[in-house]
Amino acid sequence: MRRYGSAVLLLLVGGAVLRISLFSELYLRYVQAALRPYLVISGSLLILLGLVAAVRGMRQRDHEEHDDHEEHGEHGEEEEGEEAEHDHGHSHSHSHGGPRIAWLLTLPALALLLFPPPALGSYSASREEAQRAAQGVGTFSALPAGKVLDISVAQYSSRAIYDTGHSLKGRTLRMTGFVTHGSNGTWYLTRLLVTCCAADATISKVEIRGDEADGAPQTDSWVTVTGTWIPKGKLGTDGAWPPVLKAAQVEQVKEPADPYDKR
Repeated sequence: MRRYGSAVLLLLVGGAVLRISLFSELYLRYVQAALRPYLVISGSLLILLGLVAAVRGMRQRDHEEHDDHEEHGEHGEEEEGEEAEHDHGHSHSHSHGGPRIAWLLTLPALALLLFPPPALGSYSASREEAQRAAQGVGTFSALPAGKVLDISVAQYSSRAIYDTGHSLKGRTLRMTGFVTHGSNGTWYLTRLLVTCCAADATISKVEIRGDEADGAPQTDSWVTVTGTWIPKGKLGTDGAWPPVLKAAQVEQVKEPADPYDKR
């Protein structure tokens, strides 16, 4: 790259990292919220290094201009001066020109700065095999009291598949996720569970049934579903997957700032 290439690349990457972590919540599409301070620090350091590289480039340019001025003053005759200038310029074109195609390295950083990718959705979910909760069959802790209980898709899935105490029985439950489709008109309320970052995302999904589930929403649209648990299969077996919810209400909502689920 040319003189300021590395500085530009560092500034672009640092700016992109700060944009998604310090000035917005886009970083939640990549990592957990607890990692935000580290992203801010990393972005700030990259910008600092970019500024240092830019200052060094400016100083190098001034030094070369000073050398050119002194060299031109040593030649008394015009022909000798022109020849020396040509040789010196030719030398500089080789040492500082560099391949112009190297500037293409800035395009990924620029794209991240201007066009951050969306959160993982139905395509990522379709690539996952059925993921089971880490715990085995057993009794879960009691659920909080309340007429309508807000619960994550991952929590509902774990209790529906593994809870011998049937803590979901008789409760009105509300959960939010994006829509994925199955066969024969079946659709699912789906969330991706992130342990550390988007690269380790696993799927949790709930099959939605009932009159309110007729006319499946569009794939990848976000909905909040309120309903009751429908037992399915033997606990801890493939027959219990995916769990089922009888919908009493389906409401379309905006994608949340943090699109990933929590246990």
